[in-house]
Amino acid sequence: MSFDWAMPYAANRSPVFAKNMVATSQPLAVEAGIHAMRKGGNAVDAAIATAITLTVVEPNNNGIGSDAFALVHDGKELYGLNASGRSPAAMAPDRFKGKSEMPAWGWEAVTVPGAVSAWVALSGRFGMLPFADLFEDAIRHAHQGFQVGPKSGFFWRYTVDRSKRFKAFIDTFSINGRAPAVGEVMRLPDHARTLQLIAETRGEAFYKGELAEAIAADAAAHGACMTLEDLANHECDWVDPIHMSAFNASLHEIPPNGQGLMALISLGILKHVHGDLPLDSADSVHLQIEAQRIAYAEAERHLADITHMRVKPEELLDEHFLRQRAEEISLERANPNPTALGAGDDTVYLTTADENGMMVSMIQSNFRGFGSGIVVPGTGISLQNRGAGFTLEEGHPNQVGPAKRPYHTIIPGFVTREDEPAMAFGVMGGHMQAQGHLQMMVRIMLHGQNPQAASDAPRWYVFEDGRVALEDGFDPKVVEELRSRGHDIVIGEPEHLFGGAQLIARMEDGYVAGSDHRKEGLASGF
Repeated sequence: MSFDWAMPYAANRSPVFAKNMVATSQPLAVEAGIHAMRKGGNAVDAAIATAITLTVVEPNNNGIGSDAFALVHDGKELYGLNASGRSPAAMAPDRFKGKSEMPAWGWEAVTVPGAVSAWVALSGRFGMLPFADLFEDAIRHAHQGFQVGPKSGFFWRYTVDRSKRFKAFIDTFSINGRAPAVGEVMRLPDHARTLQLIAETRGEAFYKGELAEAIAADAAAHGACMTLEDLANHECDWVDPIHMSAFNASLHEIPPNGQGLMALISLGILKHVHGDLPLDSADSVHLQIEAQRIAYAEAERHLADITHMRVKPEELLDEHFLRQRAEEISLERANPNPTALGAGDDTVYLTTADENGMMVSMIQSNFRGFGSGIVVPGTGISLQNRGAGFTLEEGHPNQVGPAKRPYHTIIPGFVTREDEPAMAFGVMGGHMQAQGHLQMMVRIMLHGQNPQAASDAPRWYVFEDGRVALEDGFDPKVVEELRSRGHDIVIGEPEHLFGGAQLIARMEDGYVAGSDHRKEGLASGF
């Protein structure tokens, strides 16, 4: 790929070039990935080491009890991995009678965690290093401690203040009942012991052994429905990615239960209406937003565990259907379309690439910050609250039910051109993810911006209620023009609303990477 190397936006970080590359939101995790590759590992080894280390050094956005998804291109073929967990067998709709929405906190929001199974599956299929070697950096940081960064520290303080009722959480993630200060050393000895057990047993301890018993015992003590059998029955799935072609490239996503389908629908609609519009113009931004509104509505109606969807992804990606939906868009007027999809903006995304052509796009998350608030005593395992992604609406394909995957926001992205790998990327953060994938496709694949410039650029965000947030940096004339077309524009939203991008794009002689200034991380390589 060839790129425009202009850096026109205020953040103006430099693109990074190397033959082996890691990009994520925390520098110590980047170092762990680089360390794995310098020891002879490939991009998958680097991705796993990075992901494991992130559970220690950025626990406010993911943990050992997370879910995960990954896309892996081995130089010849693209593979998808869905390592999101299913609900416990006893999580039936009747359990939530009298409630207006799914619980967001506590054991009732917990589904089986899948991240550990992702590490095992990726290593078993593609890895070159011994599995236990991938834990070295994470265990060292957990034992010896690490300094808390400014963005992590902000959310850490908020969550500790909110989670006083969860004793094991406070015992694990506080220092004498308070959050660690920015720059203060935080040690997580329980994490170290748990990660050592996972490393020694290739994850067996987590799903069938000592750690599984601890999880099930805590669930039973709180009257929750998670059992040893639920954990033992967990399986992650290798899946065929779904895709949409536009702008001389193809965007690939994991099929549902994730919202990658939403990104493909919006891209498939946009390509029918966008044309050769100037980058950052009012017309371009308006059409992107309107395509996203339609994709939101389709996702709200249909997105669920793929085995429960009544309208299949291929029907929603049908070219005739997308062209019809595109014809509904007016260039002159907005069509606000509120939805009821819920999301959290707390996730970690990572991408890696090596000199042999392997590229990885991977994401893992607890959903809302540290997750459900449940930490299994003495283990450091903070459990995700992905059950909050279910709906209680009777008859909806995403209605809560037993042994079922909930709707997921987290999505890794991958781009090919002429069937060749072009870019591994993600834009973490709730519904910013599908919207961010669309914006990166426009910026990089249509307009040729380099990955760092595309990351630096101001973003738009469509709220569930139809309002549109614009990040600082848009031309005031564009803002006013969008308002004149009926968009309810919001300015001055917090930076974290607009997520965090990490991108690695393939070049003839190596890779170029970008890392979001909205996060603490970086892109690095050798």
